[in-house]
Amino acid sequence: MLIDIIAGARPNFMKIAPIIREIEKSRKEGADLSYRLIHTGQHYDRNMSGSFFEQLGIPDPHYNLGVGSDTQAGQTAKIMTRYEEILFDKPADLCLVVGDVTSTMACAITAKKMHITVAHVEGGIRSGDRRMPEEINRLVTDSITDHFFTTSQTANENLKREGVEESKIHFVGNTMIDTLLGNMDRLIKPGVWDEAGLKEKEYLVMTLHRPSNVDEEEQLKSLISEIISSSKELPVIFPVHPRTRKNLEKLGIEYDSLIYTDPLSYLEFNYLVRHSKAVITDSGGITEETTVMGIPCMTLRDSTERPETCITGTNELLGTDPRAIKPAMEKLFSGKWKEGSIPELWDGRTAKRIVDIFTSF
Repeated sequence: MLIDIIAGARPNFMKIAPIIREIEKSRKEGADLSYRLIHTGQHYDRNMSGSFFEQLGIPDPHYNLGVGSDTQAGQTAKIMTRYEEILFDKPADLCLVVGDVTSTMACAITAKKMHITVAHVEGGIRSGDRRMPEEINRLVTDSITDHFFTTSQTANENLKREGVEESKIHFVGNTMIDTLLGNMDRLIKPGVWDEAGLKEKEYLVMTLHRPSNVDEEEQLKSLISEIISSSKELPVIFPVHPRTRKNLEKLGIEYDSLIYTDPLSYLEFNYLVRHSKAVITDSGGITEETTVMGIPCMTLRDSTERPETCITGTNELLGTDPRAIKPAMEKLFSGKWKEGSIPELWDGRTAKRIVDIFTSF
């Protein structure tokens, strides 16, 4: 069986690394499995792409589609046409897509139109907010997926409600947690630790990148102002996404306790998270990592596709109203934040379950 493994953006790399390792291990044990790693090039910044391959032990891609920056429609078109050329030359038996980025949807559509089986890692997660591009990517991808590798019982129920046969749903856990647990003893102290004189549990980490938070000037200024004013003068470390940096520079947002950094590598960023007092984010994946590490997390979104991080884990959904930040900070500093626990099957063995299913096909 020839499997195409699709990766295009930063979250994808964390999810495919353990799957590749398990495929290679299974091959050594005699399994009839081979793979092609296809990097679409959707993320092209080195700290958001290249360094992940080195740090996570991912082999060089068999193909790099090099789509680079473009509109969502432009990226989708480039990915589809360039992946189609590969499939015309040599079809795969299965196309494995992960997560909810543009590459996920584009390659799933291309493979399915060429009658290739599609499997989706993280199938079934839903935010319920169709204003999010990622939600559209999830819905389109899952509408044509043949096998769903799910992270939670909530995702299973979402798929069943949408009419997916139970035989196609494989509850396996979370491959991103495989990567996190496998690298906890390899985390790297970033340069900002010494430069800013950071101390254990005496700083906050912040990430913002969603258009609803960073593209409207007043919203961005209000969010950051509330975070800084409520943080009791603790340093707030802000690794800045490229789209956010442009807006910050234009607005001239500066505070003594707000420390900007360039995007950090996976091992550096998670070192900061692991030793922080709390994380403030609008990312989905980070809420999974904070849940496993037991770090309080505040999510500046009105909905989440990962409700288990709130129900079971350490995450709380604050919404996008800046006025919600102060009460959450008061709860944090008073020591009343929930402890949380680790969701079912987030145990570091998800990739093995996935590859065992491959060998049974």
